[in-house]
Amino acid sequence: MRYVIKTPGGTVEYDVPIMKVQEYTLEDIFSKGLLLLIPFYIFSHEENFKVYNSNEQRLTELKAEYRSILERLDKLEQEGIIGAFDKRTIIELSGDVIREIAQKYENVQKGIGGMMSGALLETEARTILNRGKDEGRNQTKKETALRMLQDGELPIDKIAKYSGLVIKEVEELAKLGTV
Repeated sequence: MRYVIKTPGGTVEYDVPIMKVQEYTLEDIFSKGLLLLIPFYIFSHEENFKVYNSNEQRLTELKAEYRSILERLDKLEQEGIIGAFDKRTIIELSGDVIREIAQKYENVQKGIGGMMSGALLETEARTILNRGKDEGRNQTKKETALRMLQDGELPIDKIAKYSGLVIKEVEELAKLGTV
């Protein structure tokens, strides 16, 4: 597409590449590595939302297609082609698009939107990882507070404020003198 800007000082022209997402099949998206188009793939079904919403068989077919997308993303993650963050981003964006464009179609929302948000359930490994990160941050806060206590220049309320701990935790550190 050629974009032309006319100003009193002259004309500027730009060629702007345009991609028509609705012309891409799922096979095209996966084979060409255009995974960030997946959230917008649902637009290719938008004209049939009314049918999907009232026809359980057709909705089941749509759900199967999205189940296939999730399985393919899982496989790409397992093969190391995409990371967990990329996969999660694609799934979250897909869910956002579905929620937005299928607002009037409750069954489509529940069927596909529920599937996409269900794919984001916290795994036990992720929970453990997050707990470890939280414990590490808390340990760092305690170490920071202890150094401030050893320096002896700040009152306990300021140490609590600057370290992110509560006053009681700083008082306990002051008594113990260790982390």
